[in-house]
Amino acid sequence: MIHVVAAVIKNGRGQFLIARRPAHVHQGGLWEFPGGKKEPTEPPENALRRELVEELGIEPMDFRPLIQIPHHYPDKSVLLDVWLVSNWSGKPYGKEGQAIQWVQAHELDDFQFPEANTGIIKAACLPALYLITPDVGNSELAFMHQLELSLQSGVSLVQFRQKQLEAGNFERLAKQVIDRCHESGAKVLLNSSPQLAKTLGADGVQLNADELKACKKRPLPKKYLVAASCHNELELFHANKLGLDFALLSPVRKTSTHPDARPLGWDRFTEWVANMSIPVYALGGVTREDVDRSWESGGQGVSAITALWGS
Repeated sequence: MIHVVAAVIKNGRGQFLIARRPAHVHQGGLWEFPGGKKEPTEPPENALRRELVEELGIEPMDFRPLIQIPHHYPDKSVLLDVWLVSNWSGKPYGKEGQAIQWVQAHELDDFQFPEANTGIIKAACLPALYLITPDVGNSELAFMHQLELSLQSGVSLVQFRQKQLEAGNFERLAKQVIDRCHESGAKVLLNSSPQLAKTLGADGVQLNADELKACKKRPLPKKYLVAASCHNELELFHANKLGLDFALLSPVRKTSTHPDARPLGWDRFTEWVANMSIPVYALGGVTREDVDRSWESGGQGVSAITALWGS
């Protein structure tokens, strides 16, 4: 397997830097995130610096792991070792004569990338925090106030999950949550049917393990987000095979809500995620303080209820 380092370079305006591959190379003419082959004994961080200096004339200063994607083409296998670069010195230009362009996240679909880059685009566009809403309780007003505090604290991806509400109340409250999140620029996935997510104007759907198992293909078009809740390696592989946008893997740690569930631990989380080509959030006993640990373990970030709810 060829080890390739790649950089998702993101500026302060939320734009990503992409480059066009030379016509004479593998997958020539397609767009890509800058990078190149890592030498056998070279640390990935060193390879990243070397490639960005050689290709773009910049020195990365602030960067962290984003995702690792194993991919098998008919003629070769590659491991894409992808890093998110948020600060650098120098002004990037096509040092090897390649075309480069800054694009917004929603514009990435307008460019043709190698197939292996699909997971990179998903990871680049997803945040590190994924909030799951708690039960609404006795006060919808208090619930919406806590949601507001969550949004103000930096949450930009929300799963609306309510197992105690009857259908009419679920739909009514879901519409309020969707509208408020969209006002703040956040996206909402419904823990409900794909059709209801489309009807109410949500950004996608969250499948539970049983719904995932019953799926033979993506239940919604690509303009919607489709995620799945996974608890073992087989479920994770199925979500990956379906080409979902991301998955949750739990429980990483012991939780009070599921005291009998055996926690995976970070080592097993790392092992399972390493074989995936879609982003995976750590869930179960994790908090904001575990985001770095999730990144180091190959995860997209953390998902939680209480730890991300409110202020």
